[in-house]
Amino acid sequence: MALIRWLGQDDMWNRMEQMGREVDRANVYPAMNVYDDGESYIVRAEIPGVDPATLDISVTGDTLTLRGKREVEPAGDNCCYHRRERNSGEFRRAFTLPDMVDNAKVVASAKHGVLEIMLPRAEQAKQRKIEIKSS
Repeated sequence: MALIRWLGQDDMWNRMEQMGREVDRANVYPAMNVYDDGESYIVRAEIPGVDPATLDISVTGDTLTLRGKREVEPAGDNCCYHRRERNSGEFRRAFTLPDMVDNAKVVASAKHGVLEIMLPRAEQAKQRKIEIKSS
């Protein structure tokens, strides 16, 4: 192992793994941020060009799932692309939140291509102050 490290191959494999992780991260759509304000989780997702009415948002326990489809208009019959970076097609993002949420109180809104989902914590997941009784 020391010989491999001395030759620099170990470092090369680490760099290749890092590049792979960066490529995987770049292909994730839609990009999302998740915030915690103490009472709720707030998810903001970039969805430019997606009709919010066509999105399917579901919450099961502590898992949020977002499904949808992004369509890009074709360039035209007599056109050829010089650069094509806008992807189209169906997408699905699912991830586990740190705590259970109250499904009945989840609300979503969209404005300027950004989807915002408010996910209030379930009562049993909220932090409670415990009083110490003295005898």
